[in-house]
Amino acid sequence: MQVNSDAKWWKPEVFTQKRSNLEVRSAVMAAIRGFFDVKGFTAVETPILQTCPVIDTHIRAFGTDLRGVDGEIKDHLYLHTSPEFAMKKLMVAGMSKIYQICPVFRNAEGSKRHRCEFTMVEWYRTEADYKDIMDDTEGLLRACATAANTKVFKYKEHSCNPFKSFERLSVVEAFARYADIDLIAVLDDKTALREAVRALGLHTADDDAWDDLFFRVMDDRIEPQLGMDAPTFLCDYPISMASLSKPKDDDPRFAERFELYVCGIELANAFSELTDADEQVRRYHIEMDEKERLYGERYPLDEEFIAALRHGLPPSGGIALGIDRLVMLACGAEDIQHVLWCE
Repeated sequence: MQVNSDAKWWKPEVFTQKRSNLEVRSAVMAAIRGFFDVKGFTAVETPILQTCPVIDTHIRAFGTDLRGVDGEIKDHLYLHTSPEFAMKKLMVAGMSKIYQICPVFRNAEGSKRHRCEFTMVEWYRTEADYKDIMDDTEGLLRACATAANTKVFKYKEHSCNPFKSFERLSVVEAFARYADIDLIAVLDDKTALREAVRALGLHTADDDAWDDLFFRVMDDRIEPQLGMDAPTFLCDYPISMASLSKPKDDDPRFAERFELYVCGIELANAFSELTDADEQVRRYHIEMDEKERLYGERYPLDEEFIAALRHGLPPSGGIALGIDRLVMLACGAEDIQHVLWCE
């Protein structure tokens, strides 16, 4: 579907062009709610304004001043980039299976796959890990495909069948398969990784961080290969790239984290949740120091979240999945604007 970028979305002749996509969106939203309701999850609603919107270095938030009746600034809050911290507090309070559908906000330039305001479904289970969340995710995608009356998800010339067995591929395996890089051998060696990246013919710079080089390979060689026949769970990221994730028991250099890919598009991010408060504070400072170095800003520590971890977060698994992208894939749309009610 092509929409004239100069046209106003609310004109009937323009709106009609994407109405069928919006009907699919409505069906997918209903399927998501039905899926979790049948499985005994409780739908929750948490505040959008947060003290700390995110820990991840590269995710940036929108801030706003809180003013008193005299007009003076009393506090500075942020629109959440995810409801994660608030939902984990609910698990500490005793809730065991929860989900939330909500708008989230990330301060980044828009593209055909991203809007700074988008819709997320996030869910958590106590006494679970990321493998349990994988099982949930497989069932959810199949339910959404059925609701959308499609057997495959599509993006451009690619298609992906969610009714096939999902691939479970480690990051180490992906680097070996698609880039011929032994990631373990360069895990603590930026110089060796730079040489490997240069050997692929990719750009490098002397001031590249290890993460910069990692993501250059991901963007160019790995992500475009994922989820091309069946969905792919890309699993077990280096621990430095999982600020909220539990380390793997058998190899703490890596985290129990996965991202879901469909037709080369990253659709979800999941963890076995980190429950160690001291380790979470340590990682917070690492991430904020790097954010300040790169972007000149840092976010306050959510002391209440850390207090909740100290009180005791049970072993848990959780995930955030982008609904707009999921609907794009269900419709075969190539622009996120084509599956939104308003532009």
